Amino acid sequence: MAIISFSGANETCSLQGEADYPQLSKDGDILVGGIFTFHTSWEIPDLSYVVKPHPLKCRSLDFRAFQLSQSLIFATEEINNSSSLLPGVLLGYKLYDTCSSTSMAVRMAMALVNGKEKSDLDEPCAKPAQVQTIIGDTFSSASMAIASSIGPFNIPMISHYATCSCLSNKRKYPSFLRTIPSDYYQSRALAEMVKHFGWTWVGAIRRDDDYGNSGMAAFTEAAEQLGVCLEYSLPFIRTYSEEKVLRIIQQIKSSTSRVIVGFLDDMDLGILLRVFFEHNITGYQWVGTEAWIFDPVLAALDKHNILQGAIGLAIPKTTVTGLEDFILDINPLKSAGREIFPKFWEALFDCKYTPQNDSENSTVCTGEEKLSKIENTFTDMSTMPIFSNVYKAVYAVAHTLHDLLGCTQTCPTKKQPDPFTVSSKSH
Repeated sequence: MAIISFSGANETCSLQGEADYPQLSKDGDILVGGIFTFHTSWEIPDLSYVVKPHPLKCRSLDFRAFQLSQSLIFATEEINNSSSLLPGVLLGYKLYDTCSSTSMAVRMAMALVNGKEKSDLDEPCAKPAQVQTIIGDTFSSASMAIASSIGPFNIPMISHYATCSCLSNKRKYPSFLRTIPSDYYQSRALAEMVKHFGWTWVGAIRRDDDYGNSGMAAFTEAAEQLGVCLEYSLPFIRTYSEEKVLRIIQQIKSSTSRVIVGFLDDMDLGILLRVFFEHNITGYQWVGTEAWIFDPVLAALDKHNILQGAIGLAIPKTTVTGLEDFILDINPLKSAGREIFPKFWEALFDCKYTPQNDSENSTVCTGEEKLSKIENTFTDMSTMPIFSNVYKAVYAVAHTLHDLLGCTQTCPTKKQPDPFTVSSKSH
């Protein structure tokens, strides 16, 4: 963990520990922070307490995070080229990787607030936050942890996808905002949907985190009021042991309900699909949330039609003019993230710039590979509504700054305002 220490005499700060660096960045007069899951997992470090553990080593690049990042970059570039919004002010950004870890998400949020990327600089401790807002995180649990950490500093946070109704508690998360509706509404709408089709005896599987547990609790309350009974509500998350997963299978097999409400995300349900096929869990009516019901990758994984006929709620379709072309033009990623870009390119085209001796069959990257020749998650634009949420978050910040700086034909100052003022104005 990076710790900031200060000396009382000179009131200067210095970084103790390892510095954290953004995956993608661009300088500007005013900076916007971003937190995304560029990697979906990490290697378990040595926690023997005999030696100092190495920094978390992230694994498995997530192309969706690069699409979200491109959406943020697109919005900032559009605003920087605008003559009517923040004229003369250059927006920059710093985008960090959470590795799908809540503790890492908090650490990256602190890095954004402190701006301490070099340990050899002595600077005054009493200075403004380095970013005006943090856009992210994707997951509710990570968003709760971040919002709890930066809330006392009045740093606004705008999530594009964290839907847990618990985040609407302004006493606990005073600076949290979002561009997606709360699950308070989704849970009740799902209960109404189940009632509409006459399914009064149902089972449920929920993601074992704040998103799933809170959402299912709200669904259960609404369902009971409508006369819908829940036979079981089983927690699951992809880190569960095989023993726990088998207990879920046994519970479903011994049940009598034929409808399953899935308050899960796409990755968790993708794991369960394989297990369900192995144990012949088929023929159920599935009811899904926005986290998986319209996910094309999950649909492709469902080769045995376990989810056939599933219904649920999805984010309304939308388009952002020019965004798809911008995402598929990967030059902005190349210029903004020189270290992560080669890894991204290798994963995107399944090639290696420097093949290892034990991988003779691996294709060598030339740098001339064409996106038009491949189809994968990065080239799929079906989740454009989520990209649009990131786009709207950046514009919300820009309009707030435009008003705070007193901009008309031009902005009288480029000085960063107090984040508390930004937070208050954004609500």
